[in-house]
Amino acid sequence: MNPAPTASSSSADTSSVITSDVLVIGAGFGGIAAALRMRARGHSVTLVDRLQAIGGRAQVFERGGYRHDAGPTVITAPFLFDELFELFGERREDHLDFQPLDPWYRFHFDDGSQFDYRATVEDTNDEIRRFSPRDVAGYARLLETSRRIFEVGFEKLADKPFTRFTAMLAQVPSLLKLRSYRTVAGLVNSHIKHPLLRQAFSIHPLLVGGNPFTTTSIYALIHYLERRWGVFFCMGGTGKLVAELHRLLERSGVRVELGTDIAQITLAGGRATGAVSTDGRQFTAERVICNGDPPTVYQQMLPGESRSKRALPESATTYSMGLYVLFFGTKRKYEDVAHHTIWMGPRYRELLADIFDRKILADDFSLYLHRPTATDDSFAPDGCDSFYVLCPVPNLLGDVDWQKEGPNLRDRIVAALDKTIMPGLSESISDDFWMTPEDFKADYRSMHGAGFSIAPIFIQSAWFRYHNRDPHIPNLYFSAAGAHPGAGMPGVLCSAKVVERLIEEEDQALAASRSLARSA
Repeated sequence: MNPAPTASSSSADTSSVITSDVLVIGAGFGGIAAALRMRARGHSVTLVDRLQAIGGRAQVFERGGYRHDAGPTVITAPFLFDELFELFGERREDHLDFQPLDPWYRFHFDDGSQFDYRATVEDTNDEIRRFSPRDVAGYARLLETSRRIFEVGFEKLADKPFTRFTAMLAQVPSLLKLRSYRTVAGLVNSHIKHPLLRQAFSIHPLLVGGNPFTTTSIYALIHYLERRWGVFFCMGGTGKLVAELHRLLERSGVRVELGTDIAQITLAGGRATGAVSTDGRQFTAERVICNGDPPTVYQQMLPGESRSKRALPESATTYSMGLYVLFFGTKRKYEDVAHHTIWMGPRYRELLADIFDRKILADDFSLYLHRPTATDDSFAPDGCDSFYVLCPVPNLLGDVDWQKEGPNLRDRIVAALDKTIMPGLSESISDDFWMTPEDFKADYRSMHGAGFSIAPIFIQSAWFRYHNRDPHIPNLYFSAAGAHPGAGMPGVLCSAKVVERLIEEEDQALAASRSLARSA
């Protein structure tokens, strides 16, 4: 990063041994949700993270009077956050204000045209007609297909464990009926004919780290998920969301240890017994839940003899793309730039092949811009804007010198935006800094600097993805982007629900066994 904002001081406890029923390693959204769900079930919980604030990738950077959310910015299933407060008899609305957005996304294409993906089907159809009247009917068919996928992929599978292959076999008929072996782009292209609309309606896999041309069409359910609940922004930003979740953790009695870098998960008798930090402190627990990147956990955080038991061999694993994230503030406002803006470059499929397959940093690019000041003025001084620009790039399996290319890419992005949708940008920037895949590897322990853990392809989904309970260590669990059901805020929040279900089943089985023993 160039240069990184100053971190707050550590809040780590200096006690030698900390004991709890459940140890949660990693305080991203999946870890926070898992900790809250375990606490609501009556377990004592310790939540640890190596950073100085909870939130995982959802950190907040403040400098020069500007505030920047570093992590996820799109809220599409608000009920998943509502549930966390309801676990303790509270209402999310009493703590957080989720504002609906319209348009959801504004697309700027290379030919200068613009498409607003709107909050109602009727308004979206009006936008489609400007490009291709015949695609209005195609969009209706796409939404209907997405609804059918949603009813299986989200409502039936998103919070269900896939720890046994028989669970996967039971879903094969439904998955075949939905033709889940197709890709998102293939599905969209079968309904939408205009080339630019095909780009707009197939872009969703990139929001969870996938190539639309290889990502399973299960992820097309996002279309209907957005229609079902809408697209929201949390007033105060993702940082406000994280801060209120931190307060909920404290009110509920979860012990939070920050600035605590876990070096190794400890094992005895084939079970996890806790963890030890890099400074030698010990944590003991009956169960360990990992919110970190599963490949990193398996390759770096388990004792050597256990690393060969990884669920996915490294040679057979496909990782998500890397991310280059540029943060800057401007001394003026850009009112024509929407809250969520997607700036499309001259190439689409070919650019994605460069990023995902050839793993080269191309001369062209496409961008996602987050302008929170379109909705919330608190992110910047009066008359100014705050921006976060995300550029998909190769992960670290590609040979890119980010020390050199980081500043070069910054200049190219600023020049491209200056020339198109943000005139005068070069002279308007008051301050800027950036993150590269190297930072994702160093700061978030993301394997190969991948932005979203392993890629959401068919053979890395459901049972084929990292399991929510380790197949060899029965009390080691994963509530993370790399585990089922996948990346994105809905994905990791549902991952915590899967872990809760597994532990609930175990507790019920144990209670039944004890009851039987007493009656014998």
